[in-house]
Amino acid sequence: MNFEFKPMDEEYARAIAGWHYEGMYAFYDMEKDLEDLEEFLDQRNWDDHYYAVTDDRGDLIGFFSFEREEEVVILGLGLRPDLTGRGWGQAFFEAGLDFARNKYRPVTFVLSVATFNQRAIHVYRKAGFEDVEVFMNATNGDQYEFLRMARKA
Repeated sequence: MNFEFKPMDEEYARAIAGWHYEGMYAFYDMEKDLEDLEEFLDQRNWDDHYYAVTDDRGDLIGFFSFEREEEVVILGLGLRPDLTGRGWGQAFFEAGLDFARNKYRPVTFVLSVATFNQRAIHVYRKAGFEDVEVFMNATNGDQYEFLRMARKA
């Protein structure tokens, strides 16, 4: 499968903002944190930061955010809810790493993930990410435990 990274636009952003995940993964529904949702829908934040990802047919399948801090790229991502748990995660994630490596030329990748999301943590570890620290993060109206992970680019 080929993944195409396209600059975020209003159509993609609104579609992604409407995604709803099942069970405990509903934590990742954008509307759970209105401040995050506002930031995501603000076009001023899209340039060189948010990318929609489409498949071979041009269907929206996910998104990535890339935040560059000197030689580090901080990753954020989401896969369309109906595609999660189907074995797409590894290829999707690796495509994002390749895109970021070519575009930003970082030395290190960093990401943070909710500790309950063992499915994602497995994907990240398989891609060579290592645990850095566990920390509490205020989101979705409460405090949640997150794991910071990193790897060399």
